[in-house]
Amino acid sequence: MSQTWWRGAAIYQVYLRSFADGNGDGVGDLAGLRSRLPYLKDLGIDAIWLNPWYPSPMADGGYDVADYRDIEPVFGTLAEAETFVEEAHRLDIKVIIDVVPNHSSTESAWFKEALANPAARDRFWFADRPLNDWQSIFGGSAWTRVPDGQWYLHLFDPGQPDLNWDNPEVHQEFEDVLRFWFERGVDGFRIDSAALLLKSDTAYEDLDGVHDVYRRWREIADEYGERVLIGEVWLPDQERFARYLRPDELHTAFNFDFLSCPWEAAELRRVIDLTLATHTPIGAPPTWVLSNHDVTRPVTRYGRADTAFEHGGRLHGTPSDLELGHRRARAAALLAMALPGSLYVYQGEELGLPEVEDLPDERRQDPMYARSGGTNPGRDGCRVPLPWSGEEPPFGFGTGTPWLPQPDNWRKLTAEAQLTDLGSMLNLYRDGLRIRRESLGDGTLTWLPSEGEVLAFRRDSGLTCVTNLGPGPAPLPEGRLLLASGPLDDDTLPADTTAWLA
Repeated sequence: MSQTWWRGAAIYQVYLRSFADGNGDGVGDLAGLRSRLPYLKDLGIDAIWLNPWYPSPMADGGYDVADYRDIEPVFGTLAEAETFVEEAHRLDIKVIIDVVPNHSSTESAWFKEALANPAARDRFWFADRPLNDWQSIFGGSAWTRVPDGQWYLHLFDPGQPDLNWDNPEVHQEFEDVLRFWFERGVDGFRIDSAALLLKSDTAYEDLDGVHDVYRRWREIADEYGERVLIGEVWLPDQERFARYLRPDELHTAFNFDFLSCPWEAAELRRVIDLTLATHTPIGAPPTWVLSNHDVTRPVTRYGRADTAFEHGGRLHGTPSDLELGHRRARAAALLAMALPGSLYVYQGEELGLPEVEDLPDERRQDPMYARSGGTNPGRDGCRVPLPWSGEEPPFGFGTGTPWLPQPDNWRKLTAEAQLTDLGSMLNLYRDGLRIRRESLGDGTLTWLPSEGEVLAFRRDSGLTCVTNLGPGPAPLPEGRLLLASGPLDDDTLPADTTAWLA
């Protein structure tokens, strides 16, 4: 791969708890992930991005980090993590890990010291009373009281105290953490809540000083060569968003506009154009994301009357036509793969897994569910352990009882069942990623004339992508068919179908 391998990479997101269980305790781990590396190599991905694998009380699925220089014992050991990185590299797969700089854990050494010694509290936001009426992103107040009467700030769960980036110690700590993992061969970091680090009396998002942090991080990444920094940046203002991608800051950032876009031709075209207009002038590669560990799975979302995504569970449990959703998810996958830039695939997306919306309430673990008093179902429905093989749960995930229950009817969705079915979602992804590696990735696109609810563009290699989002069939342009998300009707493209033509 080139020195800018991330510009056109296909990156597979591993939510470790739910990927594969190697020791039979019902929780995914590094042993399970290592055993499935050949599957990922055959799928055709270029890199793996892992959600946090650090020691954590799991108040928020590992995003409450107790120690940045070790591995959560449930997942394995530091030595095993180093071995995993080596094994991935031998397969020419890069490794990206999460870093969570906005907050730590109440179980971290720093926070324990702060509780024991009020003089050591300036690494966090402590005050004699709540300084404002900020609400936690997970619901309820963003301030929690400690036994001696002071209060601390947490924009997320009370188990996630916000760090004070006005303190030089915090800067030094994270610079050291980046080096710790770069020296162990990690190829990059995805930066959680990247715009939230700095705080003022009235605001906590996108303060100008945050850019100084990322300029320094970029210097460190550049010292190691071929390392990538990816921001989780949710900002409605594209001009402000683009500032994070200046040549001396982050390399790429997540495209949440595309992720949350409804299944409508005009809206998708608008988002694609806006994305390209934001990234091209600054030379940054766009990213294309259909799902992740925080959002409703596409098969369920695209089967609803309202296909947009919003946080908060507004659409949870509303009717979904899974057959329609499956067809649209296949079309969306080929559309996303054909766009210029890098692509993210969330584990299970390639299997066409639906959202699991009927989890027993007592099994839900997402703090969004508890802190909303049950009004927000939380994000556990897209985090259910993967089905690998067999006719009944745990479907080859492991030998123990999975930490979240799998639906009994997933037998047709296992990786094993789909491998032998040429028309399966898994084989569509394998074929699409293979052609993508040969003919797509980084570059530009040229829109082609199209009528009605059809998106058509040509890529640098000459490959033409046509997606029909309309209710009826649409004419296909001239060309040799390379791949289609569903069967074609003679020389026309049926509704909710994407075709690639040479």
